[in-house]
Amino acid sequence: MGELDRLTSVEDLRAFGPARLERLAAEIREFLVGSVSQTGGHLGPNLGVVELTIALHRVFSSPQDTIVFDTGHQSYVHKILTGRTDFSRLRKRGGLSGYPSRTESDHDVVENSHASTAISWADGIARANHLAGRTDRTVVAVIGDGALTGGMAWEALNNIAESDDRRLVIVVNDNGRSYAPTIGGLAKQLDALRTSRPYEKVLDWGKRTLQAGGAPGRVTYEALHGLKTGLRDVLRPQGMFEGLGIKYVGPVDGHDVLAVEAALRSARAFGGPVIVHAITEKGRGYVPAESDVADRFHAVGVIHPETGLPVVPSRFGWTAVFAEEIRDIARARSDVVGVTAAMLGPVGLAPMAEEMPDRVVDVGIAEQHALTAAAGMAFGGLHPVVALYATFLNRAFDQLLMDVALHKAGVTVVLDRAGITGDDGASHNGMWDMALLRLVPGLRLAAPRDEPTLRQSLREAVAVKDAPTVIRYPKSALPEPIPALSRSGTVDVLARTAGDGDTRVLVVGIGAFVPTALEVGVRLADQGVGSIVVDPRWVLPVPGELVEMARGVDLVVTIEDGLVENGVGAAVREALLRAGVQTPVRTHGIPTRFLDHASRGEIVEDLGLRAADVARDTAAAVAAHVDIRH
Repeated sequence: MGELDRLTSVEDLRAFGPARLERLAAEIREFLVGSVSQTGGHLGPNLGVVELTIALHRVFSSPQDTIVFDTGHQSYVHKILTGRTDFSRLRKRGGLSGYPSRTESDHDVVENSHASTAISWADGIARANHLAGRTDRTVVAVIGDGALTGGMAWEALNNIAESDDRRLVIVVNDNGRSYAPTIGGLAKQLDALRTSRPYEKVLDWGKRTLQAGGAPGRVTYEALHGLKTGLRDVLRPQGMFEGLGIKYVGPVDGHDVLAVEAALRSARAFGGPVIVHAITEKGRGYVPAESDVADRFHAVGVIHPETGLPVVPSRFGWTAVFAEEIRDIARARSDVVGVTAAMLGPVGLAPMAEEMPDRVVDVGIAEQHALTAAAGMAFGGLHPVVALYATFLNRAFDQLLMDVALHKAGVTVVLDRAGITGDDGASHNGMWDMALLRLVPGLRLAAPRDEPTLRQSLREAVAVKDAPTVIRYPKSALPEPIPALSRSGTVDVLARTAGDGDTRVLVVGIGAFVPTALEVGVRLADQGVGSIVVDPRWVLPVPGELVEMARGVDLVVTIEDGLVENGVGAAVREALLRAGVQTPVRTHGIPTRFLDHASRGEIVEDLGLRAADVARDTAAAVAAHVDIRH
């Protein structure tokens, strides 16, 4: 029986000696590789926090002491140590979430998959503890994997510095990376630290050498000791934090349990806000991850654990199409630049950055800055293409509205992983964008259905100079090309079925749901109901041609990969009413609620968005001969 098997509770850790701790860390790494290789997940970040997490649980008493991870994908080791060792359905329905989850354990407080928020959470919890007189507990924020590049983290640090009586420990997990190597001024400061002689060693050397020289040496030492603060700022980043009024401990080797433990105990004993700086290595202990220069196996699919190679080779997908097309556009247009927020590879800008490094800007985890900087670039004569995961656009809505749209800036935003993503849970479903973007005056939004329409939409978007344009596409597999029978304006007519008589239904498929819309048309025809299936391509604002098509049918049906309330279907209904078209509209999409982690297929079935579900609902509505308004 191994050390991990003998661990019956997190409290058992405190009895482990150095040899047992070393064995436990090795077993946890072996467990992570063996388990995550079978399910996929965030492997590299968790391999890098094994000893750090063990030390946290030896010093602090969770859940009385609150531990918040930023981002939460670093929490696998925390889950293991708090009794959650069944990783067989990680990120699958009925299994463990890929992030902390209150429904799983009292040890989890914040789901926290949007970066740079943990220090704010910790500040709020510590403030509540202080006001309630709960002086017997400490709040710990573990921030790393690039999250300290986000401005919100520094807003929180600035606020925390106002008070020194809250029991709060901030652990900076400094692995130099988010997905790829972390960028920015702060990252450079921390990188320099790795190659400089630690402050304590320099000061100890000076003290020993000078004081050994008798009275003159002691006088010299006392004089030089007055330069302590300046020396400290040169040799380590204490000045960055203590300049705010926050105590600093470190740097410490994040893979030495006892060293980290000593630093954490010192920080806990202080009784006020303290930063503990730990140097870690992403992908630690797994050769394929350590050898992966790009992202140290940040997130993997199902892989062969011996080699790290994928079991199923990745297909040429949506992101790869964008990567190829934006590079081709940039080759032809010197004004086109790429912008991303710490996700150069995942969103497809890496090939362009490799070929044209001066024309791709990675701002770090700073989506707000990315959008406003893009507005400035547009003012300066460039056409920025900002590539983000759809869920992260939420963080920059104000900047898109007030900096880009208000100033009629020609900025293109490309949203990867739009709609239902599924396995990463509630915070990663890119389902909010279309409902939000309906509120932005002048904005144009495209939802391509396949590779050709993605390429065409991107070229159309970068041709717009006086308004923001948005292109969204899903995480799901890229379908085979879906040709149009004809085109009216921007609206593609994809199929016509006669049924038993006149065309009665206009089926509008949005983006990833175009194949579903086509199947709905076939199923309606099988029931004798004629239909036209269309893809608007540019869905916001609603095309006038779509409104005209709706005049001659009994029912309009919309299917979209976004919120049904205030979504594209709702926009179609409102456009018809404004035009005096009385045709009823049935809208199908995602309800306004957070979706638990599950596969995309399971969620689609749960929400009644399969072709069979939509066709059944549509046929019943047509048969009822009533003006149904959803």
